[in-house]
Amino acid sequence: MPTQGLVLKSTGSWYDVLGADGVKYPSRVRGKIRLEGIKETNPVAVGDHVMIDIQNQEGIITEILPRTNHMLRQSVKKTGHSHVLAANIDQALLVVTLSLPRTSLGFIDRFLVSAEAFRIPQILVINKSDLLDADGKQLQKSLVELYTSIGVTCIATSALFDDQSPAHDLLKNKITLVAGHSGVGKSTWINTLSPSINQRTSEISDYSEKGTHTTTFAEMFQLDTKTFIIDTPGVKEWGLVEMHEQELSDYFPEMRSLRLDCKFGSKCLHINEPKCAIQQAVKEGGIALSRFESYLSMIANEDNRK
Repeated sequence: MPTQGLVLKSTGSWYDVLGADGVKYPSRVRGKIRLEGIKETNPVAVGDHVMIDIQNQEGIITEILPRTNHMLRQSVKKTGHSHVLAANIDQALLVVTLSLPRTSLGFIDRFLVSAEAFRIPQILVINKSDLLDADGKQLQKSLVELYTSIGVTCIATSALFDDQSPAHDLLKNKITLVAGHSGVGKSTWINTLSPSINQRTSEISDYSEKGTHTTTFAEMFQLDTKTFIIDTPGVKEWGLVEMHEQELSDYFPEMRSLRLDCKFGSKCLHINEPKCAIQQAVKEGGIALSRFESYLSMIANEDNRK
């Protein structure tokens, strides 16, 4: 008898599915699902609601139920395909650092744009604040002010030394996707949220100032009855998918409200067109130059790791 389940973990070929009876079943995907023209490297993602047939304490996933949303990035392994980080989430949280390693603003903005495309609220956790000197703290302050002004919730913290109560309050009763570069302390920060979570952590290389991948597969953890977080593998680069040039500025909140004031309206790409309201707002300081540069980089499809 088919029953509904929630995908808690994906290893690529096997999935942990929480059944309606509260039991976790190791499950596989019925082959037909993979033959339906899905342009995703992982047609079943963590957070998906699925139908499963249970046989000998194992599940066969027979159907993926409709999603309310999902977070996508460009597949690094298969051209023309996307990779689903998670499905059916309430908010998307990015852990970043301004030192050891430094997260680029281009990477941050691509993550925010990907979430904004599905109107998924965004949270920015700036970790390792204890490592910052005076200049670093000033940069942190300015970034918190910038991203708060466009509707992103920001927390500046140290996973090793600070109380994480503010984060607990933000996560309460929600399903939250957690992402970040390797080495930003994502797993360390996640481990502070619950004594039942013990994600593996590693040291930063002194030579490269970069982290190594400690989270191999996406996995959902339950903090309480209604609170879940989804940990995802460290991401080097965030490639955008399913976005056209004409719509990209819609996913920058500070641009969205101005773009129709451009001379060419919705057809304006805000690059060098005359009487462009967004270019004018950049000149006047109404739109941060870093955000506009991120937008131009996305239009040009440039690397966002630096």
